[in-house]
Amino acid sequence: MPADEREVGVHTLPITVEYGSRTITLTPTLVETERGLVLIDAGPEGALEGLRTHLRSLGYALEDIWLVVLTHHDADHAGGLDELLEAVDAVVATHREEAPYIAGERDPIKGDGDRYPPVDVDLELAGGVRIPTLAGPMEVLETPGHTPGHVSLHFPEDGLLIAGDALVADDGSLSGPNPDFTPDTDRALESVGKLADREIEHVVCYHGGYVDSGSERIRELSERGLED
Repeated sequence: MPADEREVGVHTLPITVEYGSRTITLTPTLVETERGLVLIDAGPEGALEGLRTHLRSLGYALEDIWLVVLTHHDADHAGGLDELLEAVDAVVATHREEAPYIAGERDPIKGDGDRYPPVDVDLELAGGVRIPTLAGPMEVLETPGHTPGHVSLHFPEDGLLIAGDALVADDGSLSGPNPDFTPDTDRALESVGKLADREIEHVVCYHGGYVDSGSERIRELSERGLED
């Protein structure tokens, strides 16, 4: 992530992991607050050491994490949470519609039934909730479609969007959520349209990382549909 982003307390933590039969790079994000660190998405099972290495490079330890915000319940975002919580005493937050999947009350929508260890959710989020950070308020945006309660995080003061899987990046270009992994493409496209109404200058996608483009490109995606 560019230096100006690091200075305002937002750090991307790209990790490369074996996931299923593939090797993939994922992008959890770290946000600094006066209380400590907020981790956006925990990664899949096996991600802990990669996160630990990133935090050390930034001068932090895992124990500095006080809040984990899950954008949604897919295993590549939440599968490593149980292992993380063995190392840290952190609050777990996610949208209220995602909580039953993470807590084990429902099986994940995607997958073959072999789920990750369930974890209790401490805080259920809704759209409009703002979390104070050193980068200014971080606002929860409801962006369903990829999953029923998917959320993204917006920093209005800087125009930064942490998209989760509401958007993906490919070689520095934004695209809509992958239709192959998006059960409700109509709702997902509506969510892209709502994002286009926000003042967004740059985006962090969980798949693809940092992209230096925003509202104009998101508006194009909304108008063209998910095939773009």
